This record gives sequence, C-alpha cells and structure tokens, in this order.
Amino acid sequence: MARPAALLDPSRASATALVADDPRFTAAEFPSNKLLYLSQLADERGIDCRAWFAGLSLNRAQLADPALRVSYRQASSFVRRALAALANAGVPDAGLRIGRQGTVGGFGLLGLAMMTSRTFGEAMQSGIQYHKICGCLLDLAFEVVDEGTVALVATPQFGDVELLPFFCEELFASSTMIARELVGSELAPLRVELGYPRPAYADAYAELFRCELRFGAPQCRLLIETSWLARPLPGYNPLTAKQALALCAQQRTPDGGEPHQEIVAAVERLLRNQLREQPKLNDVAHTLNLSERSLRRKLAESGRIFREIHDRVRAERALQLLQAGSLSVAAIGSEVGFSDPREFRRAFKRWTGMAPREARRTAA
Repeated sequence: MARPAALLDPSRASATALVADDPRFTAAEFPSNKLLYLSQLADERGIDCRAWFAGLSLNRAQLADPALRVSYRQASSFVRRALAALANAGVPDAGLRIGRQGTVGGFGLLGLAMMTSRTFGEAMQSGIQYHKICGCLLDLAFEVVDEGTVALVATPQFGDVELLPFFCEELFASSTMIARELVGSELAPLRVELGYPRPAYADAYAELFRCELRFGAPQCRLLIETSWLARPLPGYNPLTAKQALALCAQQRTPDGGEPHQEIVAAVERLLRNQLREQPKLNDVAHTLNLSERSLRRKLAESGRIFREIHDRVRAERALQLLQAGSLSVAAIGSEVGFSDPREFRRAFKRWTGMAPREARRTAA
C-alpha cells in the first residue's frame, strides 16, 4: 500500500504540520466556485463525486449557495480528490476546461465592476484586488516587467505546488477569455510562463493562449503588452463601477466581516437553516459527522462556544426580521425558535440590550 507523502519526506511532514497550525488554513473565506465547477464536470462525465465531500462538513447542495465560504483546507482537499477521479476518467485538463468557460458575467459583482471600468487596465487592477471573492485560491500580483510589458503573477498559497497546475490553468484561461470579452478576441498574451513541467496536453494551452509558452519557469506569469492597459471599455459607467467595487469590498464574507474558522462557519450555516427547530449541539455534531465532544473541542480551539454562536445567529435573524417590519414580535420569536413570546423578548434584550419593539423603532 502506498504510504502518505508526508511519511516518505520528513520535511514535508513538518511543513504540513506548520500549515495545519496556521489559522488562515482553516479560515472560511473563499466562495465555493471551483468546487461547484468540478462537481458539474463530474456530472458531465458520469462520475460520482459524493466521496469528495467526506470529512469537509459540506454537501453538494450547499455549493450553489452564494453565501457559502470554505477554507483553503476544505477547498484543496476537495480539489485533490476531484483531480484524481477526473484524471482516472480521462480528464487530466480540468483547469483548462473550466477556465475556457470563463465570462465576465460569471464573476458576479466583480465582473460588473470590471465591465464598467474606464479602461482594461483599471478592470485588471480590480480583478487582482478582489480575486478572492471569485474563489481564486492563488495569491495574485500585478508586475511591470519592462516598458512594454506587464504581468499577472500567480503564487501558490501555503506552498501548495501540487495543485498549482490546476489553479493556474483555470486562472490564466478564464482571465484570457474575460480579457477577450472586454477588449476583443484579437487579444493574445505575449507569453505564458508556468512554474511546473509541460503536461501531455500542452497543445490545448497553445490553442487557447495563442502565444509562446514556457514550462518549468521560475514563477507563473501571464504577460501582455502594456498598450492594452489604456484600451477604453465600451461599458464604462463611473457610478456603477464605484457601487460595484464598494459591494465587492463587502463580499469577503457574507456579513462583510472577517472570515470565520471553517468549523464555526459550518455550524452557523446549519443553525441558520434550522433556527425554528432549535437544534442542539448534539444535533449539529451528528449532521457534521462529529461526536458532540469533538465538535465542542473544535469550537473551543477556534475560541468559540456553541451557545454564543447560536445566540448570535438568532439575534442577527431576529434583527433582520424586525427591520423588515412585516412580522409581529411573536411571529419573529417563532421564526428563531421560541414558542413563548416572553422568552423571546427576554432573550433578545439579553443579546442586544434593547427590547424587540425598541429595535424595530430604531430601525424605522
């Protein structure tokens, strides 16, 4: 039986341990776009992808939720399983296949911000600045190479070079498709540099990018002529661009705050969907395929306790319903799991420091 790579290479084992201790590794900050696209590719090929979700506190139905955020740990584990299954089914070029489907509209708010930018250069800068809200799992930078050349530079997170080919293929392919949509199909990079060996399907790269390709390069870069940056965009609308960028800034997490640890985000998702049923810690643990003790420990490691998360989710939902103004206080209490309106009023005042009616008047 094959032994895990970390056991064969002690230095890799140490690196894996260091990454696992990094809170950014389990911070739920990425939309699930890549996971959804891989699942759809599996459907097209008749591949059962249920095993890809094992141990990730996720299921297939959740991937279509625009509010879902996953951690790098969850996403990278899923992608590794997906790529292995797809390669076994004769699909080694999943990144290029997904990237070729890239459109400005598929980027949502960021696509709108890019499309209404003044120039292609401004659109490119916006795309780099807010790349994480589209599920990009690479670190991106903009680099001036020389007077006539600029580059989009991609770097793996957590030194994860194993997934670099897939992530780069998807990123550079979708970026090229979107750039052609914005400024014209004649756009071609000057050169694409890839920091990994030439794959067997390199001809597909040549067909897509229509430029020089360099595999085994020191870094991953997509280089274009500087003259493209000044190209005006036909959809320029300064007000729409400003509004879209403001919304992009709020989209890092659904509530606009800092990303939660993945276990906290998973518990919040389940609670939001089941508030009326007043789920207990054991219920949530069972749904996440954990023991109650394991869930309690994982939450403690993230500096949280179940009751505090439950109360905050209930308070947020109650405030939303109070601001909407269409339900009575008793009905809102029922929506967040209280059968007795008096218990809801007491709990709401404990959560927020004010009575529900006072919160409604303040919102009005």
